[in-house]
Amino acid sequence: MANTDFTKTMQDMMGAFPVDMSSMQDMFKSQAALGEKMTKVVLEAAEKSTDISSKWAKDALTKIGEVSVVKEDPAEYSKSATDFASNSAEMAAEHMAAFAEIAKRVQMDTVELMLAAGKDASAEATAAVQKATADVTAAAKKATAEVTSAAKKATASAK
Repeated sequence: MANTDFTKTMQDMMGAFPVDMSSMQDMFKSQAALGEKMTKVVLEAAEKSTDISSKWAKDALTKIGEVSVVKEDPAEYSKSATDFASNSAEMAAEHMAAFAEIAKRVQMDTVELMLAAGKDASAEATAAVQKATADVTAAAKKATAEVTSAAKKATASAK
């Protein structure tokens, strides 16, 4: 029996199988774009939250300043403290509602981005799989033909 070396044939066959890195690059670009959009949502929410917190603190300082003013009648101190407590409760409700609106907006934006990313990823994956299937099928046919040809040559030389 002839000693047939299939090393070259196997190297050629493996080299014929395509590796398309463009789909990996596209995936990376898509993920980077999604990250950029998500960062924008987060930064916008952080900015709005900071504005609300700052306004809340300024309002509270203004109200506490009114409490600290000297009063003529001792009963006015009690009324001033009561007014401050009442104003503080109203401010808390207003500002918490504003924070809730920001959270709701972030949630809606995130869902929209994730749905869009899912659709994009699905379309990209489908296209990549179809291309890969076509490329692998062509490469497999070529490799099969080469292996068959090499086997025929080996058989012919063995006779």
